[in-house]
Amino acid sequence: MRKPLKTLGRWVLSLLILLLLAGVAFANLSPELGGKPTKAERTAYAKTGRYHDGKFENLLPTEMMTGGSMVGALWRFLFSKVPNTEPAAPLPTQPLDSAQIKQKTAETLRVTWFGHSASLVEIAGQNLLLDPMLSVDMGPLSWVTPKRYNPQLAISPQQLPGITAVLISHDHYDHLDYKTIRQLKDKVAHFVVPLGVAAHLRLWGVAEAKIHEMDWNDSLQLPGGLTVISQPARHFSGRGLTNRNSTSWSSWVMKTPTRRVFYSGDGGYGPHFRQIGQKYGPFDLALMECGQYDRQWSQIHMMPEQSVQAALDVRARLYQPVHWGAFTEAHHAWNEPVTRAAAEAARRGLPITTPELGQPVTLGAEAPPQNRWWQ
Repeated sequence: MRKPLKTLGRWVLSLLILLLLAGVAFANLSPELGGKPTKAERTAYAKTGRYHDGKFENLLPTEMMTGGSMVGALWRFLFSKVPNTEPAAPLPTQPLDSAQIKQKTAETLRVTWFGHSASLVEIAGQNLLLDPMLSVDMGPLSWVTPKRYNPQLAISPQQLPGITAVLISHDHYDHLDYKTIRQLKDKVAHFVVPLGVAAHLRLWGVAEAKIHEMDWNDSLQLPGGLTVISQPARHFSGRGLTNRNSTSWSSWVMKTPTRRVFYSGDGGYGPHFRQIGQKYGPFDLALMECGQYDRQWSQIHMMPEQSVQAALDVRARLYQPVHWGAFTEAHHAWNEPVTRAAAEAARRGLPITTPELGQPVTLGAEAPPQNRWWQ
């Protein structure tokens, strides 16, 4: 009986792959796939020393899969049962409006997390949006891709006030969202992105003058004495089947003379965190990837314990785990990342904040939220 079941399983998987490929072929007609860097841009990227044969590289040799196969991982994700991969009900969310965001001074340092990695950082009187994926559906194949746990966000793109800058870590669909960018583009002064990502934004109608492509260690001066600096990450990129690593990826430093925030973007653990901490730390707050991990992806996504170590490496005074709380993209319980991260942070003596979705964290004004609402 085992052999017929195995054969049937292979047929089912083959059919799913064929359907997926058909969907991808259709999606190639969608603007959500994004644009392509020009020949002149690709020539300039080659001068970085980490762009070869049309692909960007990491500082360290990095494997996408450290064991097994992509087909096996897909099969396990689709058919192996793991309890609690999605919450049973919408997650607690604190509504936010533009009037609340406008109530601040130049000294205010406030961060609001919207789920996954999307966050609003208010610093030096400016509004920065990090990886604003604020849609319910993800990508052009919404019938296949994960759905947001909460259909209602704390605030919609239309309700947000003017944004000084949008910072993008990389071009994957859960971080760079076509629909959100289209809704935000007229109220954002600057789009600060890794090399290659400008092509997507141009195709989506963002004015060229607003786009700033930055290599690692490049910086941009913004109003209020605020500087944003691109830093390394250990990840990969691509929005289609044929353009993997055609664009770069970054982590981000946001600093003023008195305040500093770090955002890891996506990526595996590596020595770059310690180097960032030595050069730019300590940080008042570090927003660190913690979620959507798998032992087979150990070089491109951190385990929760590694996320805590990375926060220590960058010399974070306060740690906030992100990249969880919105979508199921891996084979673990939806709240496992924060549960493990909170336990490890306590063991290592690292202050941690775990706000609800939409709950502002104001640094220095009060004790940061630490309630275990996810349990």
